[in-house]
Amino acid sequence: MFELLNFQKFRDTPSVQFFDITVQDSNARDLVFHKGPAISPNNAKDTSWQFYLHPRQQDNLLALSGGRTFHLVNFEWAHPYHVVRLDANSHILRLPPGTFHRSESDPEGSLVINQAVRTESATVHSEFRVYNSGTIPKLKKLLASGIQPEYHGFEENDYPMAA
Repeated sequence: MFELLNFQKFRDTPSVQFFDITVQDSNARDLVFHKGPAISPNNAKDTSWQFYLHPRQQDNLLALSGGRTFHLVNFEWAHPYHVVRLDANSHILRLPPGTFHRSESDPEGSLVINQAVRTESATVHSEFRVYNSGTIPKLKKLLASGIQPEYHGFEENDYPMAA
């Protein structure tokens, strides 16, 4: 399943913090900037949610500024639908390969670094496809079922609306 990983803070000084955010075996770095309350990937033209899914890549996501809310679906998990809040400098969100995921930034936007672990056979084409939930029967059925996701990283009574 997904994990929320801690990382080490070296020290705090006035207005400065030092962190070791190293992810073991990471062999790729992606920096993703959302200007304002962006959703990635965007909804399809028919308003169906779209997701990313990396068959040969493990994501290790750290919000550097702002925050993001991630919707995760993985049919191999006991509970297949989770919503995870990732605040800046809080945790590294580790997503295993094969996990459908999409994110929404806070109103002021966000900056996230992904220290990915990619297999040798991973390519930009294979790993950065967009999947339309309206065309994947099992995913469409889950999102339309009204099943409540499990929430992680939120304050009580601060849960976002489900699909």
